[in-house]
Amino acid sequence: MAETQVALPTLVHPVTPPRKVPKPKNGRERKARLDRILGELDKLFPAATCALRHENAWQLLVATILSAQCTDERVNKVTPELFRKYPTLEDFANAPQEELAGEIRSTGFFNNKAKSLIGAARKILADYKGQVPRTMDELLSVPGAARKTANVVLGTAYGIASGVVVDTHVQRIAQRLDLTKNTDPVKIEEDLMKILPEEKWILFSHQVIHFGRQICIARKPRCPSCPLDAVCYAKDKTLA
Repeated sequence: MAETQVALPTLVHPVTPPRKVPKPKNGRERKARLDRILGELDKLFPAATCALRHENAWQLLVATILSAQCTDERVNKVTPELFRKYPTLEDFANAPQEELAGEIRSTGFFNNKAKSLIGAARKILADYKGQVPRTMDELLSVPGAARKTANVVLGTAYGIASGVVVDTHVQRIAQRLDLTKNTDPVKIEEDLMKILPEEKWILFSHQVIHFGRQICIARKPRCPSCPLDAVCYAKDKTLA
């Protein structure tokens, strides 16, 4: 699936200084602020989905493994030819590691990723009858699949809300919006799962990833056109 592109807000307004944004004082105010954040994300990205192109759960698993320390854009350039050359799990399972590593070289960490892809294919063929498993515990037994990868596959391929995908965008923006005080991705996921409605777990991550790429950009966030300005008290807001 291609990345969701939205028309960014054209109205540029004076940014509310962080010190003038009221912080919630109790549970009711925190919930109201979260509802505001979720509402604005729904307006911006109502149908956000995974930017990694894929046709089935196996292809999504491969693409997600390749996306570690690599951009989705780069992965999407590599996978069409990769899946043409290795169309089945058996092809991946039987691929010479050095050859496969050469095919994915531009995604970085190619030797480790090639080893993971071959191991994942063999594990799924041997233990799961060639079907990418549908539970977190089973997916975590697959080489190359940590919680983030498992959540991506379960949520996007199967619509199973097993947790919240915490990539670099979700980690950064969850901290920026004071939705967590933690820095460890697993603890951030736990914090988000506590405050988000379960029916939002899948969509929220996709929305925040798109939000982080298009509006709340790491190096220079576009605060003057951000719909969340009024509830954001991040200290490094761009005021002009």
